[in-house]
Amino acid sequence: MQETANALLDLVEGVSSREELGGVMSEVCRVLGFQYFALTHHVDLLRAGDRAIRLHNYPEHWAERYDSRTLSLTDPVHRASQVTAFGFLWSKMRNLIPLNRTDLAILEEGRSQGFDEGYTVPVNVPGEACGSCTFVNGIGKAVEADALPFAQLLGTKAFEVARRLWLPRTLPVEALRPTLTDRQRDCVLWAARGKTDWEISRILGISEETVARHIRLACDRYGVTKRVALAFCAVSERIITIHDVGPWVYNPFPA
Repeated sequence: MQETANALLDLVEGVSSREELGGVMSEVCRVLGFQYFALTHHVDLLRAGDRAIRLHNYPEHWAERYDSRTLSLTDPVHRASQVTAFGFLWSKMRNLIPLNRTDLAILEEGRSQGFDEGYTVPVNVPGEACGSCTFVNGIGKAVEADALPFAQLLGTKAFEVARRLWLPRTLPVEALRPTLTDRQRDCVLWAARGKTDWEISRILGISEETVARHIRLACDRYGVTKRVALAFCAVSERIITIHDVGPWVYNPFPA
């Protein structure tokens, strides 16, 4: 397997187009014993368009359903990949993150579409949207444990090559995500901490109406209407971090 993996690495490294990379990844799946693969940024794929990495061999009906419902922003697999630097089996996700009813519903819907066990390789590059390379098997097809180290290696390399093909060095990485102004970020940060517009206005020294306007503009940039969704988008795009909104942060309004 080691010699075969080295040959596949050379193939992945040598591709010069997205179409060629798709063909090579299908071969990687075949050799490693998987049925499907997906290279993707964890962003709103419809809004990002061609600026976001998106390459897969999933059934077209599932890909359209997934993208149209913006599941990339709520997929528990993507959330789990943000808390580890190493690949993980979907069946082990509970070791990484808690799974709520929405998460379980998404996973169950995937199974209803023919997806069973998957192995996801996180790729989190500072300053860019998070991403991953995922290998998936159909129902009833077991994952070969011996193949996982090679899936880790080849998945990481494939995403790096995809970055080269999708993100030429002349394209700012900021193009992948909506950019908030400094003041908008401040308002989103305090809103994510549970503060009201009035409380934020007192903290930042601006009017309550100005705070509401900044929050509304930030929502418009992400195409959301709820503050919870806004906070999720800001964290997933690293405008703010989960540590910024934890219960241990400074509270200027103690009980």
